[in-house]
Amino acid sequence: MASHDGDEEHDWIKRVKSGGAVPLLESENCPNGWATPSGDKFMVRGPDYFSTKVKIPGGEYLLKPLGFDWIKGTTKITDILSNPNSRVRKAIDDAFPNGEKPFVWAFNLQLPTKENYSAIAYFVALEPIPEGSLMDKFLKGDDTYRNSRLKLIANIVKGPWIVRTAVGEQAICILGRAISCKFHVRENYVEVDADIGASMVASAIVHLCFGYITTLTVDLAFLIESQNDSELPERILGGIRFSELNPASAMSVELSTDGSAGSLQSSLPTRLWRSIGQGFSQLIHPGAQEESSTSHFNGIANESNGGDDIKK
Repeated sequence: MASHDGDEEHDWIKRVKSGGAVPLLESENCPNGWATPSGDKFMVRGPDYFSTKVKIPGGEYLLKPLGFDWIKGTTKITDILSNPNSRVRKAIDDAFPNGEKPFVWAFNLQLPTKENYSAIAYFVALEPIPEGSLMDKFLKGDDTYRNSRLKLIANIVKGPWIVRTAVGEQAICILGRAISCKFHVRENYVEVDADIGASMVASAIVHLCFGYITTLTVDLAFLIESQNDSELPERILGGIRFSELNPASAMSVELSTDGSAGSLQSSLPTRLWRSIGQGFSQLIHPGAQEESSTSHFNGIANESNGGDDIKK
């Protein structure tokens, strides 16, 4: 992977950042937009975590923010970067028609709605990925490894009480254990298609959140979990904030798929919706965890933020 320095890099990244359906704005004021929150908003495993259980602020991201897509399609949107009509793919192909392309990481959260909404965060590595690093192992590993390592931290920065009750101030999970993920690893990109509708509990919570999406501000961080001392401290791949998204602002796209496209789950069993109405305590199951948790999805261990509330 080549390093891409200079004005050309700045220009193509700027075009991608500004080209989505919702604008890039300042992190403290981004209604119906997206921004890059400070990495210190997220607490990650510190250098002595396995002996002390102490977490530290996430610090600088490993990847650079590249863009955000708020889109919908007639079918579930998958492997968007394989399509030459994808705006991010086109921007890279135009900027680097002959030379080696920068490496892009895309995280596609496929929402369980009839309209097949996707919220896609893009990040870019402008320098070669170090040999033997967790990023390198993630790209070279199989799906079992990736499913056991890819971690999501979700902070509810602003939102109504019912959402905070369902999700907690902070939710942390290993994505591949909580929901169904497909990994598309290519020469110059990796895309994670996270099908939230595949999990009944996650789907129920997201259905609830979607009803309040125009009032929500959410910070997401993606990282590869450190599972032994030599991999500490944890480093965040990239983080994104989206705020008060309007479903009507999502861009309609028609993209080819890998054949897995189909209708998302449009409704949930009556008993599950009844449990939502009665209170989300029935959906958030306590259990043995490494720390006191603020959220628990479908029996998947989560971690707390060490008792620190989100800074507002």
